[in-house]
Amino acid sequence: MRAPLLLVLFLMTNGAAHAQASWTAFSSSGGQAPMPLLLDDLDGKAVDLASLKGQVVLINFWATWCDGCRAEIPAFNRLQQKFGARKLQIVGVNVAEGKPRIADFMQRIPIQFKVLRDPDMVVLKAWQVNVMPTTFLLDRNGMLRYQLVGEADWDDPKIQAPALELLK
Repeated sequence: MRAPLLLVLFLMTNGAAHAQASWTAFSSSGGQAPMPLLLDDLDGKAVDLASLKGQVVLINFWATWCDGCRAEIPAFNRLQQKFGARKLQIVGVNVAEGKPRIADFMQRIPIQFKVLRDPDMVVLKAWQVNVMPTTFLLDRNGMLRYQLVGEADWDDPKIQAPALELLK
């Protein structure tokens, strides 16, 4: 089951990377997350998304094999540095990869934001992520406000606009 899903994600990612990504809004008051996001970080410590209430949270589903995912990481690092003090928290959810692979990847491409692991793709499936990368934006109350499917230019003010609006 795991290999066919990864193949589908790979094929869908290749098609999505060439399209211009744009945000899709949930209702103006936001929506509930499909399931609680409770995953381990790279040190094995459990991180509960609910503990990030009070912050604007950008959740990015990614994998080391995904070209678009790798391309986004430096811009996410810049966003975390630039807006972290204003209570923006970026969370990368790595899908179906082991700690050694992620650690090796991070030696080559440093990640300066929180990385969680979804080794069995439970959260990926519950959140109905069909393309990698996929990004969700949650407001300070933990409500889903926006979704962006595919690779995006995170240095583009139009892509940053929803997050900046929620940070006001």
